[in-house]
Amino acid sequence: MPRRPPLRGGRGAAGEIRSAEPRPWTRAPSLDSFRRVFGQHEFGRYFVNSAVVAGSVVISSALIAFLAATAVTRFRFRFRTTLLIMFLVAQMVPVEALTIPLFFLMRDFGQLNTLGSLILPHIAFSLPFAIWMLRGFVKAVPEELEEAAYLDGASRARFLWQILFPLVLPGLVATSVFSFISAWNDFLFAKSFIISDTSQSTLPMALLVFCKPDDPDWGGVMAASTVMTIPVLVFFVLVQRRLVSGLGGAVKD
Repeated sequence: MPRRPPLRGGRGAAGEIRSAEPRPWTRAPSLDSFRRVFGQHEFGRYFVNSAVVAGSVVISSALIAFLAATAVTRFRFRFRTTLLIMFLVAQMVPVEALTIPLFFLMRDFGQLNTLGSLILPHIAFSLPFAIWMLRGFVKAVPEELEEAAYLDGASRARFLWQILFPLVLPGLVATSVFSFISAWNDFLFAKSFIISDTSQSTLPMALLVFCKPDDPDWGGVMAASTVMTIPVLVFFVLVQRRLVSGLGGAVKD
């Protein structure tokens, strides 16, 4: 029986990508796809925009979630339980169901075609999970530790930032990883809110450059996807020690 010819002509890596006989390895390794990715005029700008969006979401959500988790754990006020339940309910709402209302909201605030239209929704969607998770870390810190700090003359602000914050840092790191990945890999909001100003696009939008309807560049798509995963891996390596560090040892000290 004659062998089935490849779907596209061509030799080397491009021909193997379009081949009808895929193999787990390549006989002609090449960096041409990566050269095309880095050769794109706007790729560097997309990378910087993604870094700005992800960094802003991580810092803002971590700070707000830490203060909110401390408030709902250490203070007694009306509707506290209702507020916590609302955090859980917010996690059940699919993002797709809120995209159109968020579009009109961003339009009314004049935030379309800006990075703010990507930062604000991601902060809002990451806060319920972060607050609920950090609540357990704050609750695990003994109240006796707080009372001892006050007896030693520490103010509430000093206890909050110099004692409580280091103890719940593993939880902050875990929620930051979640926030970073969701903001870095976002395509739905970037496609919906960045309409005409391509200078405000992020890295997931760069994949569209290679997804041409008549002639998709699958090598470029896979190379760009590989480049996108590198910052996530670097971020995880930088914070992985904090992820595995236990809260019990810090409290014991």
